[in-house]
Amino acid sequence: MTHPAKANSAGLCSESHSMPTLEYIASEEALYQAFLDARKGKRNRGPVELYERNLGANLIATRQALLDGSYRPRPTRQFMVQHPKPRVIDAPAFCDSVVQHSIYRAVYPVFDRGFIHDNYGCRIRKGTHRAADQLQRFMRQCDGEEYYLQLDIRKFYYSINHDLLRERVARKVRDTRVVDLMMQFSGEGSTGLFIGNLLSQLFGLIYLDWMDHHIKRHLKIKRYLRYVDDFVLVGLTLAEAQELKTHLEQWLADNLQLKLSKWRIAKVKQGINFVGFRTWRSTRFVRRRSMSNFSKALRAENVDSVRSILANAKHTASHRYFIERIQRESSNHDLLSIAC
Repeated sequence: MTHPAKANSAGLCSESHSMPTLEYIASEEALYQAFLDARKGKRNRGPVELYERNLGANLIATRQALLDGSYRPRPTRQFMVQHPKPRVIDAPAFCDSVVQHSIYRAVYPVFDRGFIHDNYGCRIRKGTHRAADQLQRFMRQCDGEEYYLQLDIRKFYYSINHDLLRERVARKVRDTRVVDLMMQFSGEGSTGLFIGNLLSQLFGLIYLDWMDHHIKRHLKIKRYLRYVDDFVLVGLTLAEAQELKTHLEQWLADNLQLKLSKWRIAKVKQGINFVGFRTWRSTRFVRRRSMSNFSKALRAENVDSVRSILANAKHTASHRYFIERIQRESSNHDLLSIAC
């Protein structure tokens, strides 16, 4: 699945299609571009090759099914992943991935322009590094003796209520046929989304957008940022942090039927563990899990894993430490070339 935060924004629904319609989503141009998006990184996979072998006929069939209302997603393929925590992934059939990409390209800009600036998860030109940079800027604006409140939602994607989600989607998408089509990808039953679907990430953004605006506009919190279901309010007194925790816990239950899984109130000077980094006002390190993963990859001489971890650590104090360990402990030519 193409991660939307890494996707190229070129070709997303243009201003002339600022209110996406089913006709636009089902157009030959939109479906072909969606096919190209869905194919990225998967060209050698059997289902993709099979679909591409009869590309024209498949796109025409998909277009017709969308327009006449007969389209239904196929059953997903389930499998388990263990990292960062065990969970079931629902992989859509490739033809359904194409439809999701076409919907996403049409609908994402309509919602994105209404999201708050400091919402960083699953968004184009955002991501973990920018979230960590902004968090550190917020921390540097504070006295180290001030407090922060960090909250995490319990089983977020599994807890999203479909009726409430439909209501939030319909506020921005006027074509009810598009709303109906989108909700076909919301999952079975009345709650919970498919983990591993492109639209599930957009649904998550839409669902918590109300909370973001409540915190910024109603509660008037200036230093607030969120990455998916992990969010931080910075620069508070202890009393404010405690009061906001109680308020938000109740607000989430009353308005979005969500519960908190964990929370933390601490002084800014103690650092914040957020989006894969341990951040202080003056410095930043990768999490301990990344340190452990680096050690394993270095011992196994896994060049790709080492390169990936180094890229993630590039703007942290951990990067220099990783480089020095490679130079000190490895005789592998490819690893040493990375460290140069």
